[in-house]
Amino acid sequence: CTEWIRPPNPPRARAPVVEMARLVWIVVSLSAVAAVNLRAGAPHPADDAALAHASELAGRALTAEDVATLRKAPTLLKLLARAREDPEAAAAELAASPLAALARDVATPPAEKEASDAPPIVVAHGMGDSCYRSGMKSITKAAGERVGAYSVCIPTADGFVRDTIDGFLLSMDKSVDAFAERVWADENLKDGFNAFGLSQGNNVIRGYMMKYNDPPVKTFMSICGINAGVGAFPQCSPSARVIGGACQALAEVLGDLAYAKIVQDILFQADYYRDPVRLNDTNYLANSQLARWNGESSTNSTWIANWQKTNQFVWVEGTKDTEVWPREGEQWGSADPADPWHAVLPMNKTAWYETDSFGLRTADAAGKNNYESFDGNHIQFTDAELYAWLDKYFQ
Repeated sequence: CTEWIRPPNPPRARAPVVEMARLVWIVVSLSAVAAVNLRAGAPHPADDAALAHASELAGRALTAEDVATLRKAPTLLKLLARAREDPEAAAAELAASPLAALARDVATPPAEKEASDAPPIVVAHGMGDSCYRSGMKSITKAAGERVGAYSVCIPTADGFVRDTIDGFLLSMDKSVDAFAERVWADENLKDGFNAFGLSQGNNVIRGYMMKYNDPPVKTFMSICGINAGVGAFPQCSPSARVIGGACQALAEVLGDLAYAKIVQDILFQADYYRDPVRLNDTNYLANSQLARWNGESSTNSTWIANWQKTNQFVWVEGTKDTEVWPREGEQWGSADPADPWHAVLPMNKTAWYETDSFGLRTADAAGKNNYESFDGNHIQFTDAELYAWLDKYFQ
């Protein structure tokens, strides 16, 4: 058990940022967990199963530095071992975590539409969820019926257990590749498709569009997408009903370990963690997958060209979202580096827009960006709101 530390006299939140003081406390608290673990200095016995699984996930042999890094994160090691030796238990733990973004069941559309000329629909799920859970099955089926098109939820692994675990213990880059393989294997998608994601599922679709976009995503709708990354994980605050191993594992790596190469190679949430006070950190620029995707460390002309193959983008924000911080990142805003805990930059004032580092400004100039919102928390839109977006953009 670790002591959660709250800074004295936290700064008062100002609009448009929600509960900023609480988030400062959360970030400091999470970093404190790692510090307490390191100060304890208790030796950790070699966990062969965990290290072997980390090597498998990274796709390479672990270096001495990798092993040393992982041994500073004992809860993450335990989760790695459990994912390898008892995957059913690991999947259940992740699905029950405060981090999980589970889709609810969606009502059948009022009237099933006859088959139309609309492109097929691909759906991607959030962390802790799976294409094999009832909520994702429901929303995928309902979307297809509403539009009158073939619809499919694309997982990153076969079966509920591995698909759920992959939402945590598989890097963004590897998740994109697994997603792409399944897209290419589906004959119904060979001429292109529309796509929407929930929560971090949007990272997977976005990565596919940048790296491949062949067959192309015609319209991409990001619902509460973690597009610009997150600077905190509010759902893992000490006030959460259940903290659990997933939150503890994140707490261990959100400090100095966040941008270690091995952490970036195996942990999806670390890949989109964007600490607003470490944007010039050498390890962030060298190892962060999000920094590379957003063109903060380098630009990729192929990725920029691939982004333009998509005809339109729909950025949907939950105006009461307390799980993505800052929530404005769902529409490409970001914490202001000059005053990260109090101010948020709108999309057109961000560095990635001003430099057009991955094509966002070019798409905007072409009129491809569309914006929607709903009055609710993370992915808690209504059926009517979902159907209205589908009618407007996917027909």
